[in-house]
Amino acid sequence: MSSSSQNSAAGQCWNCGNSLSYLDYGRGDTCSKCGRDTRTCKGCIHFEKSSNNQCREPQADRVVEKERSNFCDYFKPNSLNSAPSQTSRESLKSAADALFKKTKSDE
Repeated sequence: MSSSSQNSAAGQCWNCGNSLSYLDYGRGDTCSKCGRDTRTCKGCIHFEKSSNNQCREPQADRVVEKERSNFCDYFKPNSLNSAPSQTSRESLKSAADALFKKTKSDE
C-alpha cells in the first residue's frame, strides 16, 4: 500500500463522524475530535446491533465493551459510505403506521 493511500480517509469516527485515516486505527489510537477509541466494534464494518454478539463476522470472538479498543482480528474500519445511518423515530413510526394501516375492506 502506498503512503498516499495510507494517509487518505479510511473511515469515520463511530462517535462524532470525524474522518479518519488508516493510521488512526491503532490499538491505542483515539479520535482527534472527540477522544474516543477508534479501533472498536462500533467503528467496524462488521458491527450490527441485530446480529449475534452485535457482529456480522461469525468467527469473531465476543467483545463485551463495543466502545472500547480491542484486539479483534476481523476489524475493518467503517468506510465513509458504510457508516450506520440514523433512522429517526418519526420515520420508523410512519413506516409502521403505513404497514398496519386499516383499509375500508378490513373493517
